[in-house]
Amino acid sequence: MELSGLVEKMKVLYRLFVLGYKIQQWLLRRFTPVGLGLLVSLAGAILIGLDTKQTVAYQIVTFVLAILFIAIAFGFYFRYRFSAQRNLPRFATVGIKFIYRVTITNKTKQKQPGLYFMEEIAPYKPNFAEFKRIIQSFRKKGSINSLSYLYLRWLKAIARERKAKTKAIALPLLLPESETTIKGEITPTHRGIVRLTGVSILRPDPFNIYRAIRTISLPQSLLVLPQRYQLPVIHLQGSRMSQFGSVSLASSVGDSEEFVSLRDYRPGDPLRNIHWKSWAKIGKPVVREEQSEYFVRHALVLDTFQLKSESDVLEKAISVAASFACDFYTQESLLDLMFVGLESYRFTSGRGLGDSEQMLEILAGVRACQDKTFDYLTAAVSERLSMLSGCICVFITWDQERKKLVELLQSFNIPLLVLVLAESEQQYGQINLENLHVLPIDKIQESLMMIK
Repeated sequence: MELSGLVEKMKVLYRLFVLGYKIQQWLLRRFTPVGLGLLVSLAGAILIGLDTKQTVAYQIVTFVLAILFIAIAFGFYFRYRFSAQRNLPRFATVGIKFIYRVTITNKTKQKQPGLYFMEEIAPYKPNFAEFKRIIQSFRKKGSINSLSYLYLRWLKAIARERKAKTKAIALPLLLPESETTIKGEITPTHRGIVRLTGVSILRPDPFNIYRAIRTISLPQSLLVLPQRYQLPVIHLQGSRMSQFGSVSLASSVGDSEEFVSLRDYRPGDPLRNIHWKSWAKIGKPVVREEQSEYFVRHALVLDTFQLKSESDVLEKAISVAASFACDFYTQESLLDLMFVGLESYRFTSGRGLGDSEQMLEILAGVRACQDKTFDYLTAAVSERLSMLSGCICVFITWDQERKKLVELLQSFNIPLLVLVLAESEQQYGQINLENLHVLPIDKIQESLMMIK
């Protein structure tokens, strides 16, 4: 009974949060900063003027209400015919504002001065299950001190899913039946896909209090890549290893298979290895024997195992992995990105098999692994041990399972660089392990530059 009562209270709180968020967004979109200030003044005047015998503040309330009524009524007479077309880049990066071009066509026969432009991002509302997770996660930490704090965490969850933020941009004078090209601005805040639903044209009233809004449907999406850090010059020592398969066929640079000798054909030999000239001379099939390719292959191992669906530590770990995927990649070697999501994944770049841009696209969609153990990643790495020249491990915590993987790699004499993300410098104390570096999440750039 107590449990059902608690769930019912959470549902009521969820509905209040949804309603509060909708009202907040409506106010921010419809009212200018001057208008918002006027609303705050109105609320204060109402509180002060409740007793009309002791104060004349009610006169201020009447005056402000009259201004608001005129401003809102003015918005109903915004007649328009516009069309828009935007030219987005292929990718954006977390934290870096990007500029793009938007062409707006005024289809009316009148000049349109004093208008504003704003992008519309697809709305997101956490469902009730996600809302319960938010409450439970902070209840475990004992950090819920007030509803206002919980509401701020609710807003943070919504901002994380929206992926970006925009602002209203003043438009130049729109001439009759003409096109005007402007520069739009979007600031990505989180990696993933930003879904734009359209563009809005805003017109403030003469008092600059209330905005009339007309939205043009223009759906489009944009992939936001993870944040990246500057890396020092890192030389991960490792010998060239024999690589099996058809890597050489996909590569446009580097080694090719070297001719060793000719021998008689044996059943199962590939047809591409037949030496046709020798067959024509001696009258029986002859094949070429070639030496396998040897080159450097590194693994980039990303730890995604945590109970929460989102965390700052995981986001920073993905950013560190993205930095290595860009800067550590060369045409002379292969780089295997390995992580576990719904299943074990391995993506290879280098030597014509892929590039760092594709690796970043993959990292933009990485999610936390909540239903598997770290052994899944250990097994995936173990399958590639004989082919690896070196390994970079990015861990979001340090425990016996991670230590076991490191010891396994060391037992095969594979050169290692181990990076452990931490909430603070003192979280793990002193770890006596060569080439292991603890990266506090608030000092990642400085810590990375100290790696030798």
